[in-house]
Amino acid sequence: MIKNVQVIRGNNTAADTGDMPAKISTDLQDILPIGRAKEKKRGGGLKKTLTLLLVTFLVIFLTGCSENNQIGATGETQSVLEQLVESGAVIEPDPENEGKTAPAPEPTVQDTGEFKLGNELLLAKYRYLVAEKKVGLVTNQSGVTSSGQSTIDLLAGDNAIRLTALYGPEHGIDGTAGAGQYVESYNHPELGIPVYSLYGSTRMPTPQMLGNIDVLVFDIQDIGARTYTFMSTLNYCLVAAQKCGKPVVVLDRPNPVGGTIVDGPVLEDPYITFVGVDNLPTAHGMTAGELAQFFNRKIGADLKVVPMEGYTREMIYQDTGLSWVQTSPNIPDLDSVFGYMATGLGEGTGIFQADKFKWIGGKGVDAQRYADLLNQAGLPGVTFIPEVRGEAGGVRLQIEDYHSFNPARTGIYALTYAHMLNNFTVPKSDQTIIMFDKIMGSNKIGQYLEQGLTPQAIEARYTPGLEHFKAERNNHLIY
Repeated sequence: MIKNVQVIRGNNTAADTGDMPAKISTDLQDILPIGRAKEKKRGGGLKKTLTLLLVTFLVIFLTGCSENNQIGATGETQSVLEQLVESGAVIEPDPENEGKTAPAPEPTVQDTGEFKLGNELLLAKYRYLVAEKKVGLVTNQSGVTSSGQSTIDLLAGDNAIRLTALYGPEHGIDGTAGAGQYVESYNHPELGIPVYSLYGSTRMPTPQMLGNIDVLVFDIQDIGARTYTFMSTLNYCLVAAQKCGKPVVVLDRPNPVGGTIVDGPVLEDPYITFVGVDNLPTAHGMTAGELAQFFNRKIGADLKVVPMEGYTREMIYQDTGLSWVQTSPNIPDLDSVFGYMATGLGEGTGIFQADKFKWIGGKGVDAQRYADLLNQAGLPGVTFIPEVRGEAGGVRLQIEDYHSFNPARTGIYALTYAHMLNNFTVPKSDQTIIMFDKIMGSNKIGQYLEQGLTPQAIEARYTPGLEHFKAERNNHLIY
């Protein structure tokens, strides 16, 4: 039987420290000649009997163990460990621990039922990925454990790890810079190491930025939307690391809107930008680690994902027991997270979001009529409350069932009905791709609005591409 097999599921790797049936088989060959030699000695009959009983017991034991083996092409049994070695799935043991007494294993989720983040498992189970190495960490204020400890402090406080560089995404490493605001690089006042901005003079780490690290670790909380740029930073880090020959370790975190809602138009290649870095729908339904694996199908970086424990696809953020940490100035709470894709699609149209993605509307929109259209559309998990803000009519989202609420689908309906009510001018790209098309990932949604299509008809237009994406997505899921 195999004991203590550790698997980094995103990379098909495992470690084994248990005793194997193959070892017992070798011992059996040693026993047989010993038994025959002792037959010649006085009292050999009794010893022969005992030896035969021992052999019989071992044969029975091996027969039972054979259920855990496969028969190779030659007809010989092949141990599970041998199968893993051949498939490249075995994690090499940490050389630093060779000859040392192994520490008591951390309780697993099977033992405790507890949810654990990737950053909480890094040092407990995957320490060899960073031990005795110079580590660069891509993170911000959202990179904390369930108890609120910063991953920066976690790594900086470990004497076996050399934290040599930090990298911050949009809004900076402390999350206070405004949307789109240029962020400067600087030296950390306490750690004395560089804090490189990936939303300043460059959005991709340069070779110089990666020069003094052995491994690049990523730990940032996403919100599940294609246009939220933290995962674009992850993509750019993979590209840069691959070019510089640096491995990347992603500490996985949950998708706060869940892993089952996959909806919205899929981004087309001509519209790939920093606000849409790959062929994803509006709501991708993947964790940071799963997105890394999806991105890496095109990049080929040396990528390892430290998975969460206790996470399932059906979980939304509220199910994890974690406290939400504001990821950016306009995402202070979970209602803003869930409202982001539902209210933030109208860039350049005059239809805008307010109250941190909890309201949507615009001039010329009849608030009551708008609410009636949306409430009659059968959108699950939400009620729309008419609300006028100055000269703009609109609706406030009242989310009642966060599990069934579909923010991406709701956003298409909200934008389409708003166009029906005030006939706003649809922005168009020419030689420069405008923000409206960047957010949509296509110019087709604008065309559908001008054609007067219903939201149901627009859904039908983007569904084939969405189904194709779902099939590709399945190849990169961890949970």
